Amino acid sequence: MTTKVQAPAVAGGKTGSGDAAASGVSPLLALVAGWLVPGAGHLLLGKWVRATLLMLSIVAMFAIGVALQGKVYTPNTGEPLDMLGFAGDLGAGLLYGLARLLGWGQAPVLVAVADYGTKFIVVAGLLNIVAAVDAHSLASGRKRQ
Repeated sequence: MTTKVQAPAVAGGKTGSGDAAASGVSPLLALVAGWLVPGAGHLLLGKWVRATLLMLSIVAMFAIGVALQGKVYTPNTGEPLDMLGFAGDLGAGLLYGLARLLGWGQAPVLVAVADYGTKFIVVAGLLNIVAAVDAHSLASGRKRQ
């Protein structure tokens, strides 16, 4: 026996389904903005609490990784694990560009804690990718609020 679940009502008597799609924000814009600036895709969709939480968590993880002297990967190595690390780092969007511009994470890893820092930086990028895809799904109406 299955039952149909109704979306909860929100202000104005609308249900939660399709509100973001009706906001007029392009799914591609939400995806790209969310990738470049953590939380920006959700901010465009009017999800300011979620946007703030994502921005704070992703920026904090990236900053902790840099503070722990983690490595910021570069694209020109031939090692497969370095290429995967670069893809994860690149997911942080403009944070990655800022780190490369300011020379953060370029020193050789000399302390054991720096390896944890490297993982923080990569995971921050991966979390940002997931958040950007979530903003895209909300904007296209494939995902409910």
